[in-house]
Amino acid sequence: MSHYIGVDIGGTNIVCGLLDDQLNLLRKIKKPTGAANGADYVLNLIASMIDELLGQQGLSRSELGAVGMGNPGFVDPIRGISLSSANLKWENVPVSDKLGVILGGIPVFIDNDVRMYTYGEAARGAGRGFDHVMGITLGTGIAAAMVNKGELYYGSGFLAGELGHVPFEGESALCGCGMRGCLETIASATGIARIARERLDQGEPSLLNDWFPGERRSEITAADISRAYDEGDALAQDVLRFVGQSLAKGLAWAITLWSPDVIVIGGGAANAGERLLAPMREALMPLILPMYRSRFVIRLAEMNDDAGVVGSGAFAKARASA
Repeated sequence: MSHYIGVDIGGTNIVCGLLDDQLNLLRKIKKPTGAANGADYVLNLIASMIDELLGQQGLSRSELGAVGMGNPGFVDPIRGISLSSANLKWENVPVSDKLGVILGGIPVFIDNDVRMYTYGEAARGAGRGFDHVMGITLGTGIAAAMVNKGELYYGSGFLAGELGHVPFEGESALCGCGMRGCLETIASATGIARIARERLDQGEPSLLNDWFPGERRSEITAADISRAYDEGDALAQDVLRFVGQSLAKGLAWAITLWSPDVIVIGGGAANAGERLLAPMREALMPLILPMYRSRFVIRLAEMNDDAGVVGSGAFAKARASA
């Protein structure tokens, strides 16, 4: 029976997991990425993590069927190249070839980290049992992916799913992509915190003023806003209402284009739960045709940090078997 490795690589940490042939996650380890040391350092670190996992399970490399990896940024999954990753500072890194050589010829497959997250939720998480699964991650930014009957949808240039970079009329905040007013400047963990800080700077009353006085205001996070929400703070409640309503507009476009059976929402900002999702649902339904309203459900991701690892391992198994 073959085993598979799933790797979820981020700018801060790498999570590496060992899966059996049924895609059960047997064990995982987590280590700092060390991206500043360069791509070769990171890939050699991943190889050592793989060997560590195999050793813990009493396995050898010969018992691995394939390795899958979710990379942040833009990826060519056919050639196995990380085209551009701001988090890792990678440009045109042939990840599959390089890591495959380090591992002695084991097949290595890579894809975008959000696609791998959605693939994992579709295979083993909140999207299991549905044919058409849309995944949305609300973290530092926003990204989306679509899995149709087990197959990822890529679009031209492997660029499908950049929902976070749809600009909103009336919004002018600078996005990391260089445009202004993108959805992810609003409906993301960083966007939620930014909006709250700007309103505090304008003199609005809030518990957050007491919790984060003066220069500490820069420390406010989306989690702090959820905490203030639960304390009955009007500013926090209004911010999450506005963010939920803005997210609804973005989802309305995606639903109309992709017509999913289920929308799985994950990422750090999704921890706000119904504080964010309730106003989103309320605003969403009037924005879509009636024929769509009964065709999908909205669910929070089930696998959390494991989704990217399991998705990458499942992707590796599917590609190796193709």
